[in-house]
Parts: sequence; C-alpha cells; structure tokens
Amino acid sequence: MAVVPPPKRHPYDQWSPDARALDLVGDKWTLLIVRDLLAGPRRFVQLQHVLPGISTEQLRSRLNRMVADGLLTRQRFREVPPRVEYSLTDRARELAPVIGALARWGYDWAWSAPREGEAIDVGAVFRCSVGLLENAPPNGGGTVEMRVDDRPYSLTFDGHHVDMHEQPAPDAKATVSGSEAAWLAALGPDGDRSGLDISGDSRLADALLDSVGAQARRTANVA
Repeated sequence: MAVVPPPKRHPYDQWSPDARALDLVGDKWTLLIVRDLLAGPRRFVQLQHVLPGISTEQLRSRLNRMVADGLLTRQRFREVPPRVEYSLTDRARELAPVIGALARWGYDWAWSAPREGEAIDVGAVFRCSVGLLENAPPNGGGTVEMRVDDRPYSLTFDGHHVDMHEQPAPDAKATVSGSEAAWLAALGPDGDRSGLDISGDSRLADALLDSVGAQARRTANVA
C-alpha cells in the first residue's frame, strides 16, 4: 500500500485522484525539481544552478516538503564540508511520463524561440525528454550522447525504460554534437538540425531527435 503523506498546508480538499495528485505536485517548482532529478541525484547547490529564479528559501522549503511527501530521499555523506544529495523515490520517478505529456502539450501549444529574459538550458529539454521517450520510445534501443559545446548528456533507451546521465557515454552508438545555438535551432519550432554533427548510428540519432523535437510533434499533428 502506498504511504500516505502528511496533509498539505493548502490542499484542494477534493476526494478526487487528480486533486490528490496536485496536492503533492501542484506547487510551483515541484515538477521541475522532479524533471531535473531524472538525470540522477543532485546536491542543493546543483539544483539551484539548474533552477534559475528559485530563491534559497523556496528551494529549501520545497525539498523539505517533497521529502516529507515521499517524493525525494535525502542522503547525507560524512564529508568535510558536509554533502547532501537528493534523489527521486520510485513514486516520483513514475512522474516521468507525466512530465513528458506536459512537454508534448508545451510543444503543441506553447513552444517558440526563447523569449527575452528566459533562462536557456538545453539540458532541461533533454531531462524532460526522459518522459517523452517513455511515452513514445523510438524503435530499437541504445545510447546516444549529446554534446552541447563541451557539455555531455547521454540518453539510453530500450523501448521500455530510459536512463539519462549528464556525463560522457563511451559505449554510445551515436553522438550528436553542436553549439548551444545549433541545439536551440534543432529543438526550436523550426526543427533545423543543419548545425548539428552526427557520428555513429545516424538512424538511431535521428530517431531520438524525432522523438524529442518540436518538428516531430508538428509532423505528427499534420499527419
């Protein structure tokens, strides 16, 4: 039986499964924290780095709440200075397809080139792609490494499960690399991949890009 978390301070007070779910994940930042932990455990300062705009107090409060709700685990390491890492529980990891569905809706109805003042982190798009791939995985499987300038990301999928890591993948079947500007063009509404370099299994790389890019969503809608 699932563990029932403590009552929320401002619940929806509706006996409905969607309202109960929103009691846990409906607050600002919660789903983005889940998204950013899909790539593995992170420390507090690492979460601050990938969540521009959140205050230190907001992040501390949200993490404490998510631990209490059974969405996160907090592990303390006996080091100097002290190190604390946050990880997703199985309960939170099952939100990956939900985040993927939100991303798909965002591609359909809210996507555009970056707006003035928006923080740009191509890694955030890759992290929400975990849910996109679990909803509609490309045929076949394997690992694709994506490089944004010199920053590596890797996605491994087998048709049923997706793992993401923000590190090189020596066993990658394909590598897709490009500047941040090239990735913005590829992942933006025009889906322009001309600035990306693909090595290795190009069919696998193209299948991955088709699964996570806005161009594929528009093509699917037209079809």
